[in-house]
Amino acid sequence: MPLNPFELEIFQNILSSIAEEMGMVLVRAAFSPNIKERRDLSCAIFQLNGEMIAQAAHIPVHLGSMSFAVKAVLEEPDIKDGDIFILNNPFKGGTHLPDVTCIAPVFVEGKVEFFVASRAHHADIGGITPGSMPLSTSIHEEGIIIPPSKLYRKGRLNSSLFKKILSATRDPEEREGDFKAQVGALELGEKRLKAVVEKYSLEKIKAAGFELLDYSERMMRDVIRQIPEGVYEFEDYMDDDGVGTRKIPIRATITISRGGARVDFSGSSQQVKGCLNTPLSVTTAAVLYVFQCLAPSGMPLNSGPLRAIDIHSEKGSILNAQFPAAVAGGNVETSQRVVDVVFGALASAIPEKIQAASSGSMSNITFGGKNPRTGKDFAYYETIAGGMGGRFGKNGVSAVHTHMTNTLNTPVESLERELPIMIDTYSIRRGSGGNGKYRGGDGIIRAYKFLSKSTVTLITERRRFAPYGVQGGKPGKRGRNVLIRDKKSKLTSPKLTIKVKKGDIVRIETPGGGGWGKK
Repeated sequence: MPLNPFELEIFQNILSSIAEEMGMVLVRAAFSPNIKERRDLSCAIFQLNGEMIAQAAHIPVHLGSMSFAVKAVLEEPDIKDGDIFILNNPFKGGTHLPDVTCIAPVFVEGKVEFFVASRAHHADIGGITPGSMPLSTSIHEEGIIIPPSKLYRKGRLNSSLFKKILSATRDPEEREGDFKAQVGALELGEKRLKAVVEKYSLEKIKAAGFELLDYSERMMRDVIRQIPEGVYEFEDYMDDDGVGTRKIPIRATITISRGGARVDFSGSSQQVKGCLNTPLSVTTAAVLYVFQCLAPSGMPLNSGPLRAIDIHSEKGSILNAQFPAAVAGGNVETSQRVVDVVFGALASAIPEKIQAASSGSMSNITFGGKNPRTGKDFAYYETIAGGMGGRFGKNGVSAVHTHMTNTLNTPVESLERELPIMIDTYSIRRGSGGNGKYRGGDGIIRAYKFLSKSTVTLITERRRFAPYGVQGGKPGKRGRNVLIRDKKSKLTSPKLTIKVKKGDIVRIETPGGGGWGKK
């Protein structure tokens, strides 16, 4: 049943609006500031083979990798109406352990026809440090590992599994609220999708899914044809893995030919001892994001473009890590460097379409301890904005989350209300953007004053290797992390875990973006 262009546009908007509404349910029902304020979550709809047919405008690193999670669920036997699956295993469809995915089959006339999924970053999922983002050397140190499992069986909660998950976390009450919000989002998505099927017919909606994927593939092949055929290379480096390995290479060789792209990461580092490794799902999400940035704004966001892109990364490398590699920081930091090297390679092919490097780090901070106001354990996680790279015709934007993160900055009021901290400084880091014909955006300064003893973990990048400029533009300033204790300041390493006492201040100065073109 072929659809005309008007129908295709209508169904694209119907399906994506369902995903958006799922996201709003999750935001409004969630307990943690990380989800309800920072919006570290994603929702999407999938067809029966696991390809994503619609998404909300949420987190690129979530959405580009979520098909891996649905395909992992498809390997499970005996999927029934009313089942809800849960998983976070990075080697079975996940990204890193705090990102927990809930997936529900959508049955029509007694047969599963679609899946709806919600993924959210939980502020704690266990592990050796509060916030579950440790400087780990094995995934076993990062939290509870959940393989694809039935959280609900035919509509009934699997209480023993749920209690096991909650008991592994430092704030089970908050975790329970966030998990129930994810389930509520799935219930809403299933309800809306069934209503659309009833209104337009199953045949029509399935046809829309297939045609949207085909349409996105055609659009992506048209985008790739506009890139001159050839081979383009670029190499950049991660600062360190937090446990001794420095200057970790990430290398991309991109071959453009006949409307297709091959992205080969041969020459990148083998998986490292520290937590910067990524499963192939995260690498795939980063590559997909870059090519989606080159596409027209009207292109439906789904799995279709991946049909035009061949991604190769050797097993056992940092970009295709194998169990039990530590991966907590790979999802948030290595994914950003993958974006930088793919954009860097393409800059020599289509210079006016490629911006300079943005901050290149999510500048992750996690902390936790005992909240003196409540007497309960607490854990918190957030990423911090930086500067966007300059681009042809425009300066980069300052103080913004870029590339693989699409979250918000948590409001100061929310943090100080919920947690035993004060925000001592929150400002733009003036002059941190790189000079050029079009300047890079500035990073920010965010300083946390602790009101009780806490454990703090930082996983940050671009503290040693600056965000690059392009076409003669200057690099952005590198980031800095500072501990202020008893009015004395000490520069810290990019990645560390420290015990802070009442009155200590941890100050994060995030990198600026690179400049574009000679001034």
